[in-house]
Amino acid sequence: MALRDYSDDPTTIDRNPAVERLMTPHGEGRNDNDLLHILGREIVSGTYPADARLPDEAAMLDRYGVTRTGLREAYAQLTSKGMIVAKTRVGTSVTLPMFWNMLDPEVLAWHLDAKPLDEIAMSIYPLRRMIEPGAAAMAAQVRTDAELKRLELAYEQMKSAGRDEQALLTADLRFHLEIVSATHNPFIGAFNTLLNTVMRRTLRLGWQGVESAASKPARLLQHFDVLEAIRQRNAEMARTRMEILIDDSLKDVVDALEAKHRQRDALAGKSAPARV
Repeated sequence: MALRDYSDDPTTIDRNPAVERLMTPHGEGRNDNDLLHILGREIVSGTYPADARLPDEAAMLDRYGVTRTGLREAYAQLTSKGMIVAKTRVGTSVTLPMFWNMLDPEVLAWHLDAKPLDEIAMSIYPLRRMIEPGAAAMAAQVRTDAELKRLELAYEQMKSAGRDEQALLTADLRFHLEIVSATHNPFIGAFNTLLNTVMRRTLRLGWQGVESAASKPARLLQHFDVLEAIRQRNAEMARTRMEILIDDSLKDVVDALEAKHRQRDALAGKSAPARV
């Protein structure tokens, strides 16, 4: 299939406010040394295990060197995220992870800070496999012409990125966020927060696997195939092509992780394990 040239002037395409808000960096005002972020990462990493009671207020004030007001503000935010709960005459305890708001960008960021990247990548792909093919099918049915133009622009930016890795990653992320947004379903759209936060870390890993396997043109073509299915309003084709794209993207991540492990083993003077 010949690639269609989507030549709309980018300056004439209306941006999607929801996607643009996600694509805009929000880290300028974040201080990772703030008590909230310290406690969040420590809870996620298991320093304070689930179902365990936190030390009493005096011990926490002494340990972190903060004011009572600062501690209570951090507790209030962690409570709103479902990570801790206070009970009268019992104290404040860490809740089970199933109660944590995993769509909260800060909770996601703490997981990314505390967990190995390969663990995060292997956890997110089954979720992407469940959500994105269905989102692509729905987008094919209900997308507007304006949304199609945004998707075309994202694809064109991927294709023209060349060796500019950051431009490629930004365009790829935008491509996937635009598809979920084009479902017009606020519950599905809520997953864009999760996709945005996690894919910022895992997309680079996947494209590194692509480069090592020299399959970058094939991945670009797969994105084009998804785009064309959505353009043609063919829901089942969009679903199938997105499934293939995500499955192959997972293989790229695995390839990149194995390459990193081999490199680490070589530096350590060990022989790399055989690939299963």
